[in-house]
Amino acid sequence: MGEREQHEAGLSTAEVEELTRRGEVNHAPDDGMRSTWQIVRANLFTRINAIFAILVALVVATGSLRNALFGLAIVINSIVGIAQELRARHTLKQLSIVNTAEVTVRRDDEAKKIPTTDIVTGDIVELSSGSQIAVDGVVVRADHLDVDESLLTGESDPIDKRSDDDLRSGSFVVAGSGLMRATAVGGDSYAAKLTADAGEFTLVRSELRSGIDSILKVITYLLIPAGLITIVNQLLLARDDWKQAVLGMVAALTPMVPEGLVLLTSVAFAVGVIRLGRRQCLVNELPAIEGLARVDVVCADKTGTLTEPGMTLERVEPLGDTDEGSAKEALAALAHADEHPNATMLAVKDAFGDAPGWGVEARAPFSSATKWSGVSFAGHGNWVMGAADILLDPDSADGERATEVGASGARVLLLAEAETRVDADGASGELTPRALVVLAQKVRPDAAKTLEYFHDQGVEVKVISGDNARSVGAVAESLGLGEADQALDARKLPTDTAELADALDKGVVFGRVKPDGKRAMVRALHSRDHIVAMTGDGVNDVLALKDADVGVAMGSGSDATRAVAQIVLLDNKFATLPHVVAEGRRVIGNIERVAHLFLTKTIYAVTLALVIGLLGLGAHLFHTPSLAYPFEPIHLTIAAWFTIGVPSFVLSLLPNSERARSGFVPRVMRFAIPSGLVIAAVTLACYLLVRHGQGGGADAVTDGGFGAGHTQIATATLTTLIACSWWVLVIVARPLDRLRLALVTACFLAYVPMFLLPFTRRWFSLDPTNLSRMAIAAACALVGVAALESVHRVVARRQGQAPAVHG
Repeated sequence: MGEREQHEAGLSTAEVEELTRRGEVNHAPDDGMRSTWQIVRANLFTRINAIFAILVALVVATGSLRNALFGLAIVINSIVGIAQELRARHTLKQLSIVNTAEVTVRRDDEAKKIPTTDIVTGDIVELSSGSQIAVDGVVVRADHLDVDESLLTGESDPIDKRSDDDLRSGSFVVAGSGLMRATAVGGDSYAAKLTADAGEFTLVRSELRSGIDSILKVITYLLIPAGLITIVNQLLLARDDWKQAVLGMVAALTPMVPEGLVLLTSVAFAVGVIRLGRRQCLVNELPAIEGLARVDVVCADKTGTLTEPGMTLERVEPLGDTDEGSAKEALAALAHADEHPNATMLAVKDAFGDAPGWGVEARAPFSSATKWSGVSFAGHGNWVMGAADILLDPDSADGERATEVGASGARVLLLAEAETRVDADGASGELTPRALVVLAQKVRPDAAKTLEYFHDQGVEVKVISGDNARSVGAVAESLGLGEADQALDARKLPTDTAELADALDKGVVFGRVKPDGKRAMVRALHSRDHIVAMTGDGVNDVLALKDADVGVAMGSGSDATRAVAQIVLLDNKFATLPHVVAEGRRVIGNIERVAHLFLTKTIYAVTLALVIGLLGLGAHLFHTPSLAYPFEPIHLTIAAWFTIGVPSFVLSLLPNSERARSGFVPRVMRFAIPSGLVIAAVTLACYLLVRHGQGGGADAVTDGGFGAGHTQIATATLTTLIACSWWVLVIVARPLDRLRLALVTACFLAYVPMFLLPFTRRWFSLDPTNLSRMAIAAACALVGVAALESVHRVVARRQGQAPAVHG
């Protein structure tokens, strides 16, 4: 065995074991997922929980344990958040195992398939078209090896690699084959940086998250003056009764914080991951779920997306004086000479089982850029096979025949003889056509229904393929998408971005699109503010997948395709994509729904605290009857239970098919601010009316709560607050189908026993026995409901919507 052959034989088993023991193995520093302790800490030890813990401690100090009940809700919320994230992590790990890329290495002079994570320093790795280079290394042997390093350098032109050239992880093979020796693995390679975030369960930057963060910052600024005024007012009123002051202060502060909004956002994303996981859909980056909710254009590849991945040889049509037997013999020789056959060559190889035994002199591997491959055989000539419409003059008789056959939807290739060796420059220049090779592609049975779904949802579908335009158009037409004779040849499209965007607006099916052309199309669509999802499975789709808002790869696709995609359809079904889009819309739409509820509560809580605090301070300065905060903490706790807490959790999990739009923050605030101000106004009016004649002082705290007179006032005021908050829930839940109607009805009825049963009245410090005060509360509630409905209709009309938040 020569030195090179010995070197290419790879490591021995003993060497691999020793290198693995020393840690020179391609294990990333971590898998990008949070540990159990990190998940617990992130959900439990938060700033909001810390604030509520302090408030709970203050309430406990007063001896009124029932008023500390709001603390239990925080514990429950944290447990739910932890449980959902643990489930999501488990789902991601299981799917990641299925999606783990494998490579072929040479060990003990044998080829073995192993996960990329098992590569050790010094391993000899086999490379072929579509291979993702998982570790850094050096080329040992190259056979027309072309590598794309655009994901690392931004340079889109493939680089010809020769022996001893460096290879970096994160690049991928676009043509040819070869061997490489691994020189840097694990955390020392570029692969560690490329894949560190894959599968990580974290809510990274997105419009939704940044919007919520912005809202929380504004709320923080509002909390400071509102909190200070409330504290000062309550302390001034306290005199010798500090317990009443503390309870009033805590009652004013707790509803200001939208404590469940961030939690439900996390839970909604986690549930989305779990639901998609059940459909064998791996979400590599969680913001992809949000992106899918906003998608309005899906760019679909034909092969492997609209059609099944495999192909079958339908027939061989000899051209000129070529006999069918010699053409088939040449095809068999080409197929068996290809060391790394693609789907086309596999179909030919399956059709012709026996190789003729021709000796190989030179090879030219298939390239997406040239659309042909070839082999020079000793004593049997130079044979080329490639796209008929590329290699033939379209005006020739053979070219017209190829066009005619391709118009039926079949894939048509040309078998031809070249005058020069296939590895020479311009080998495809002078060709003698020998036969048309007709390949049949099976249309996916669920493709038509999938396209119909996108049409119904207002999502445009553009078919972008490297195949012949008429052939692609015929397949698309059979699925009800466009017309075959309207398919556009991408070679004739303008290169200017604006002009290309115009062509994309008008066209539906595009053929003969090169890899950089797909990328240009995505950018042109972006120039018109489209949100683009790109599907693909081949190495020629990688650049477009990377540039699209959401890249969707098939599980059977190339390593490179799966590595750059945010979403991988492990079941290889295009029909899974509507479920993915629907899940994205459900998550984002429902988070916006519940944001209306939480932020409306924050607005009315801050407004009530500020106004009552200022009125109380004014009363103190001018020696008029004092004005204390009307509620105990337990009152605001039960008010939130069935107007926000329970319904928001249910609403966050319900179906929602509305396509998400940009402008989350202004849209939510246009609803929450007027709604919150209306509730604050009618609640304050009710409070002032029902306390009229009560006198300036407030009843002393008894049994850990307020006195009887104040309890009646608080109950009446609380009635107005709950009724108006419940109507906000009704508005947000629209349209009221059976499920949502049942939800809002159940939430309303849940308050009935609280106000009527003696036990619950004592426990929740309620006293609805003063009928005159309760009548005032009912009247204020009706005014509030009417005002909320009017305000909402005005807001909806200005936003160009039907009078419902999601109607």
